[in-house]
Amino acid sequence: MVRGSIRVGVDIGGTFTDVALETSAGISSCKVLTDYAEPERAILTGIETAAAEAGIALTDIAQVIHGTTLVTNALIERRGARTAFITTEGFRDVIEMRSENRFEQYDLNLELPAPLVPRKDRFTLSERMGPKGEVLLALDPAEAEAMAARVVAAGYEAVAVGLMHAYANDSHERMMAEALATAAPELSVSISSVVSPQVRELPRFNTVIANAYVRPRVSAYLGRLVAKLRGAGIEAPVFLMHSGGGLIDVETAAEQPVRLLESGPAGGAIYAADYARAHGLSQVLSFDMGGTTAKICLIEDGRPKTATSFEVARTYRFKKGSGMLVSTPVVEMVEIGAGGGSIASIDTMGRIQVGPRSAGSEPGPACYGRGGVEPTVTDANLGLGRLDPENFAGGAIPLLPDRAEAALGVIAEAQGIGTTDAGFGITEMVDENMANAARVHTVENGRDIERFTMIAFGGGAPLHACRQCEKLGISAALVPPGAGVGSAIGFLKAPVSYEATRGLFQALDAFDPATVNATLDAMEAEARGFVEAGAAGVETTTRLVAFMRYRGQGWEIPVELPHRAFTGDDTCTIRAAFEDAYRTLFGRIIEGLDPEITNWSLTVASVVPAPPAVKTADGTAKAKTVRTRQVYDAALRSFVVAAEVARTAMTPGAAVDGPAIITEDETSTVVTSAFRAIGQPDGCLLLIRKDAK
Repeated sequence: MVRGSIRVGVDIGGTFTDVALETSAGISSCKVLTDYAEPERAILTGIETAAAEAGIALTDIAQVIHGTTLVTNALIERRGARTAFITTEGFRDVIEMRSENRFEQYDLNLELPAPLVPRKDRFTLSERMGPKGEVLLALDPAEAEAMAARVVAAGYEAVAVGLMHAYANDSHERMMAEALATAAPELSVSISSVVSPQVRELPRFNTVIANAYVRPRVSAYLGRLVAKLRGAGIEAPVFLMHSGGGLIDVETAAEQPVRLLESGPAGGAIYAADYARAHGLSQVLSFDMGGTTAKICLIEDGRPKTATSFEVARTYRFKKGSGMLVSTPVVEMVEIGAGGGSIASIDTMGRIQVGPRSAGSEPGPACYGRGGVEPTVTDANLGLGRLDPENFAGGAIPLLPDRAEAALGVIAEAQGIGTTDAGFGITEMVDENMANAARVHTVENGRDIERFTMIAFGGGAPLHACRQCEKLGISAALVPPGAGVGSAIGFLKAPVSYEATRGLFQALDAFDPATVNATLDAMEAEARGFVEAGAAGVETTTRLVAFMRYRGQGWEIPVELPHRAFTGDDTCTIRAAFEDAYRTLFGRIIEGLDPEITNWSLTVASVVPAPPAVKTADGTAKAKTVRTRQVYDAALRSFVVAAEVARTAMTPGAAVDGPAIITEDETSTVVTSAFRAIGQPDGCLLLIRKDAK
């Protein structure tokens, strides 16, 4: 075995920690329950299990790639450092005033989420920059030193500095940071001109605060993780999956942990995009369902849809506007509290509701026998025959049907129905929640969902994929090999990349190519420096995106532009690109209005080899059936006799008609009566509707 060919991807979820170890012989994978007290302990356990299965020593591992929900969880649960926020005088309350958006228009008792930093911990400086970087009121060095002394004396663990228009001129922020470093060299300091140098103070302030708030904890965790790996003999470099869909080194991740917000789900999107390219699919709906959440992402032309802002920690029924808006590169997706561990309950109107509360891994669903008593989606799937109690997670976690039955009985008694109908109600509710999220996401992006192919992965998605397709009118779905640990495998397919962003306002009728080119050169140097530090000498690609709008509009759309030096003659090219993007999204353009650019994004990424093209195999052979068992078919509202087939029997061209269940260690694929499953040359399962033309 060549040492350099062995890599491992690790994804920590709310319920399971997934490990995928890649060697020249293929991928070995496993799932272990997430350890909330010491997440790094579960990581090492998973790596040891996968390495033993592959027959390699831990010392042979050449690279570790990790994705984590630590940042997201810390923000949701408000478990971060005691943080001070320093801003411009008069703007102390921006993060509390938020925007004009009211996420529940008719709720008279509406409560806005509390900011991460209370008002008593927010301080102001007498300084002011203009939007073009001009100094309107200079910052007195003595005032910066006095502020630093005040913050240090108060004993804060972290400091966020966000001054007005620092994206255009960062000299005042850097002066404040230097004063803090002089007063307390070990103090964790984040400045907005480094973390999020973009137009709009609310998301910029939120982003630097979020970064400062989680930075001490994330830095400590990453330090423990590296030490744990080194102690086990794994001397390999550690990379982190960032939320934009690429890899950054562990040092960068420790400095800018806000970039890790959606690191796990981003790996899943990369995983789905790789199979979309291999199968020549131009429109794909990525469906990732784990133990705690479900993530839905659009992938077009082999690339996940991305954005420069993201709303984290929504507090009001997952409604848009009820969370904290941060500006950081992210794979754009919709995420809802729908997973195997999602807890079912009866609301005040007597209806079955599922999520967003989750049993997680501690105590877990009732059927795990670890102390959980509330009914979950996993309990419902077990009661409906979709899970084998003796072979769940490859037999590592035996399930207890009697515990599931007792938990479902709570819903059944409240509704006056049997436990089977209770299980059906739970799964139908979670399926409808996920289908509705997919509908909204595609409509918001101006797409017709029926034209998409679904790619389903995560421990729960293959169980629900066919039912999702039935609800959405989708005629085909793919379940790739290793779907149960899809995000971890996605880490192994991701490029080393860095996305630099800048706020630089440019009205197109007054476009200044010299200023734009100088800004883009600085952005490229920043991004390329990070990439070459992590992957020196590799071939790279560069992608440039301008965020544009019509004059007078309040928000922008991403517009991809050619990466080259601009001249004054390029305004027509830029206008045409904007109008094409605007027409694609909204179906029309607005005549007579001039466009303008607010922010720029430039990404440098290592080149990842394209996956080999896959020629679709027709179902010419019948897959061998292990046995038959009773499985509940939601569309038919009854139990049916389903064939059980091992995933290994689904060789290229092997087919099985639904109802069927295709089993493997990390998940099971439920093939409903309306679908047929066909094995593909690359190990994928192609699920196609029987009546599809």
